[in-house]
Amino acid sequence: MSDEDQAPPSRLTPDDRAQREYIDSETEVELIEAVRAGTPENPVQPVKMTMDDTFNFRCHKAVKCWNECCHGADITLTPNCILRLSKHLGQRPAEFLLEYTVPAEQEKTGLPVAKLKMGGGDGKGPCAFMSDDGCSVYEDRPATCRYYPMGLASVKPKGAEVKEDFFFLVKEPHCCGHQESQSQSVSEFRHAQGLEEYEDVNRGWMDILMKMASWMSLGGPWGQEPTKQVKQMFFMASTDVDALRRFVFGSKFLDTYNVDPEAHEALKTDDVLLLKLGFDWMKNVMFREPTLSMQEHVVQAAVAKVRNDLGAM
Repeated sequence: MSDEDQAPPSRLTPDDRAQREYIDSETEVELIEAVRAGTPENPVQPVKMTMDDTFNFRCHKAVKCWNECCHGADITLTPNCILRLSKHLGQRPAEFLLEYTVPAEQEKTGLPVAKLKMGGGDGKGPCAFMSDDGCSVYEDRPATCRYYPMGLASVKPKGAEVKEDFFFLVKEPHCCGHQESQSQSVSEFRHAQGLEEYEDVNRGWMDILMKMASWMSLGGPWGQEPTKQVKQMFFMASTDVDALRRFVFGSKFLDTYNVDPEAHEALKTDDVLLLKLGFDWMKNVMFREPTLSMQEHVVQAAVAKVRNDLGAM
């Protein structure tokens, strides 16, 4: 992505700030991620579960339904999923995306995401990583698979300043794991599945999806749908750390934004740190969030241009 393709840094006027705060506060938003959407055949139980709530479930090779949930699954890959899976397979993210994913749009935001490719002409076949012994990438399996048989809902009620995450059970007719005697709390299950790391790395990405869902009531941020250029930048920042790194260090990015000089070297090798910088950048570009500030010379140049433009009228 060249400098010409880079969206201009965003600054808020007082009116813009008031509108953003109103939208963030007064819009009710709900995002749900689960292996499959709820249908009469595969009901999602929309019962809010807290960290202390318990449920019975155990998956193991002896259950009659072994591997059935790995067919026709609807798995949106989070940024950390892509990092972990590509490293597991010894691939770069772009190679992994090309071989194992299909492009899609996140339903409530229209933003581009990558979904794990399923086998079969109708997408109802097995996951590419399924084997007779189970998941061949189990140590680095996607977040959606880690949550199963739970789903994750992120909800921001009207009037609330922050979103609330809660969990719910997905009870599919074929799944025998619910008949097992092993009981655990939601908190114990999350810890056993290693979900804390995924939620930490993906938090900025989820924030963007939530904010975009809020703004969609007006047709998009500030009443406009994100441009094709902005969507491409979001997809790059979410899925391909190599392309993001080339952009940060090969464009005028570091001349435009205030990024701690001590972080420059770390950003060359630390993929998670780079992802978080990318999320802050996209929040600024898309929503004019003060997550990244502009260099003073950039501000002065922008002010001078506005004054010059006004003087020419």
